[in-house]
Amino acid sequence: MLYRASRKITKLYSFIYWYLIVTGKKLKIGWFSFTCCEDSTMVWIELMNENFFKWKDLLDIRHARVLRKINKLENIDVAFVEGAITTESDARKLRSIRKNSKKLVAIGSCAINGMPAAQRNLFDEEQKKEIEFLVERFKQTDKVRTVKDIVSIDDEVLGCPMEEDVFLKILDKYLNEFGVINAH
Repeated sequence: MLYRASRKITKLYSFIYWYLIVTGKKLKIGWFSFTCCEDSTMVWIELMNENFFKWKDLLDIRHARVLRKINKLENIDVAFVEGAITTESDARKLRSIRKNSKKLVAIGSCAINGMPAAQRNLFDEEQKKEIEFLVERFKQTDKVRTVKDIVSIDDEVLGCPMEEDVFLKILDKYLNEFGVINAH
């Protein structure tokens, strides 16, 4: 009896996997970087190398400057955003990303707590005066802001670089939530 139930479950999962592959249901994602060292982007690229054969049928990468010249900022299921927000232009772009994404995940220390770029928020007046010409030259805002200072976030992945296993769990969560499948 248990054997038959196990076979039925196995067949059901096989059918679901086949159905999703045939119907082409994929998680539409975007990867966005602002002011940071982009170490989490490098980790993500390495994870893509390791998981290519699993992810090629599960992910529709709509926006990732690191991968392509032509990107789409529309109809994104999950936007992954790394980096601190240091200009009004970045803040506008981040608002647009949020508007065009069903979920937004802050990736890494820069996005979550602004550091190390946000160290200048703690500068005294003398230190601020020393860097004023750079802030003006690059049209920086007076304060470095985190992603959640600008828009609402749905999840976050801590670390510099990001914690791989936490990222994979969150990706898996959204693959399930959006009806794609379990990535592992």
